[in-house]
Amino acid sequence: MKRLTILLLAVCLSGCAVNPVTGNRELGLVSRAQEISIGQEQYLPSQQMQGGQYSVDKSLTEYVSGVGLKLAAVTGIDLPFEFVVLNNSVPNAWALPGGKIALNRGLLTELNSEAELAAVLGHEIAHATARHGARSMERGLILQGAMVAAMIGTSNSAYAGAVLGAGQLGAQLITTKYGRDAEREADYYGTKYLADAGYDPRASITLQQTFVRLSKGRNQNWLEGLFASHPPSQERVENNRARAAELGETGRTGKAEFKAAMAYLDGKEAAYAAYDESRKLAGKKQWDAAVALVGKAVTMEPAESAFHGLRGDIRLQQKRYEDAITNYDRAIERDDAYFAWYLGRGLSSSKLDLRGAARSDFENSLRILPTAIAYNELGNLAERDGNEEAALRYYAQAAKSGSAAGQQAAARYLSIDLPRQPANYVKSGIVNTAQGPGLWVKNDTNQTLSNIQIRVSLTWVESTTDNYIETVRLLKPGTETLVRLRLRDAQLVDANAYTVSAEISR
Repeated sequence: MKRLTILLLAVCLSGCAVNPVTGNRELGLVSRAQEISIGQEQYLPSQQMQGGQYSVDKSLTEYVSGVGLKLAAVTGIDLPFEFVVLNNSVPNAWALPGGKIALNRGLLTELNSEAELAAVLGHEIAHATARHGARSMERGLILQGAMVAAMIGTSNSAYAGAVLGAGQLGAQLITTKYGRDAEREADYYGTKYLADAGYDPRASITLQQTFVRLSKGRNQNWLEGLFASHPPSQERVENNRARAAELGETGRTGKAEFKAAMAYLDGKEAAYAAYDESRKLAGKKQWDAAVALVGKAVTMEPAESAFHGLRGDIRLQQKRYEDAITNYDRAIERDDAYFAWYLGRGLSSSKLDLRGAARSDFENSLRILPTAIAYNELGNLAERDGNEEAALRYYAQAAKSGSAAGQQAAARYLSIDLPRQPANYVKSGIVNTAQGPGLWVKNDTNQTLSNIQIRVSLTWVESTTDNYIETVRLLKPGTETLVRLRLRDAQLVDANAYTVSAEISR
């Protein structure tokens, strides 16, 4: 314990820094350059995991970005800020380190003015400028004493590599539930940014009042969105009220500007409501009702790729693969930058044994967002083509995931490699027992193995070899067994040498 304390003290002495917003001294294990690098690397994958960009009305993203950049300009913090609207009905917003910020379509429809939009963006900007995401990573690393110890004496780049190597970093960062102090800070400085940019700071009050009211209704959509990472409270309402009074209760609300910017999306409210309900019905496997509703959504807004993509998803589940491909084609025509449409079309093509088309789609999906599903499917295609080496490479990538697809890939990898290199998976040897020589066999895999054949080869002085085959019918993962060898002790004594090897047939 004393040694760990010394290590942590050494880290503090070498890694403490002044927070550019609060002025407090705190750990600075993640440098500004690393924050920016992490945000840039994780921004696009994080968008993909949350539905991709909302592209039907690009002017809306331009409007949101304009408001965000106006707020960013008054922070005094030099970060490469970016703002994007995501095609997701869940009301949510998030910030990655380095000023990469996203706002869901579903949250925009709950706001009433440009000032309230600025209040949301100001809050997320404050999370970025006050290093809340970076601080979360630093706290996580400190809890791993071994990683802290290993970091000492290494360069910043090595440390950054350790963080990024953890996998799914973006997903962790955008779903992080900030502590009360971080939320209080983001409200405090976000409201200041709001006022400094010329907006009425009272928008932060009305925004929190709306959130508190919605949280009492326990709306599932909200609980899985903004409330999961930014829990509202009456305390936050009162804190914002006091802060607005300090800053002066004057400024723009921008209701007319916001209404104009939202006019197109507001006009499609019924289409997105039908889409959301269709998704729920599809989740319950009520296919006919789901198809009917998404069909209504398509009629009301034929330009929305998500509607065509959902219809493709439903047709895929119904095993209507040709129809699914048609729907995915239409989705890709409208938005060719979203991974899921390529993945769904690839799955449909694979079912029809259109291997070339499937392979191309899986590769395209991987270029946008690497997934275990695509790697696993490419492994399946390579195996069907008789290319076991390629199959093993794809399965190895997929198996890094603990998902169902990753587990399937791990099983297929083992089924190919086990007969080729059984010694890597099955350990065996000869041991002496009271009943005579025995054969010790252990299953080093995480799967049950059957019909393991163990060959015992005895080499005599005359250089002749006798082989004995013993079969283990079933061996559970991580277990071992002892098989009695049908040999006399003298045979082992008289032998010049012997070897034991496993043979496993598929």
